[in-house]
Amino acid sequence: MRIETTTDLAACRAIRHAVFVVEQSVPEAEEWDDLDDQSIHLLARDARGTPMATARLLVRGETGKITRVAVLAPARGTGLGAALLRESMAILRAQPGVTRLQLGAQNHAIPFYEKFGFTAYGPEYQDGGIPHHDMALAL
Repeated sequence: MRIETTTDLAACRAIRHAVFVVEQSVPEAEEWDDLDDQSIHLLARDARGTPMATARLLVRGETGKITRVAVLAPARGTGLGAALLRESMAILRAQPGVTRLQLGAQNHAIPFYEKFGFTAYGPEYQDGGIPHHDMALAL
């Protein structure tokens, strides 16, 4: 798998649509926002060049945010999600002034993010009808 920053928003959106809208029944109106144009996008492709996973990164002051992490079903369990998260963290660590990473994790994914040092905080909330918790990591 190859993970790179990309301007191919159509590929990123197709993955997000398949994972969030189709599989997880997130309403389309909640998936699409005005932050794509302000973000760094990562795209993972398999050996044939087929897009398999994506993540969206934002910098807000001292906080680097990891959002819209999505891995297509055939690539789950392969380590691609971990590789995508490591790359996301490395890119945000390299941004000037970023001292903290933050993400909103679906509750079932909290143990995955904890393996990378993230800690859940605050109350549970619904995002797209799915229970989430905010998680953070001090750099």
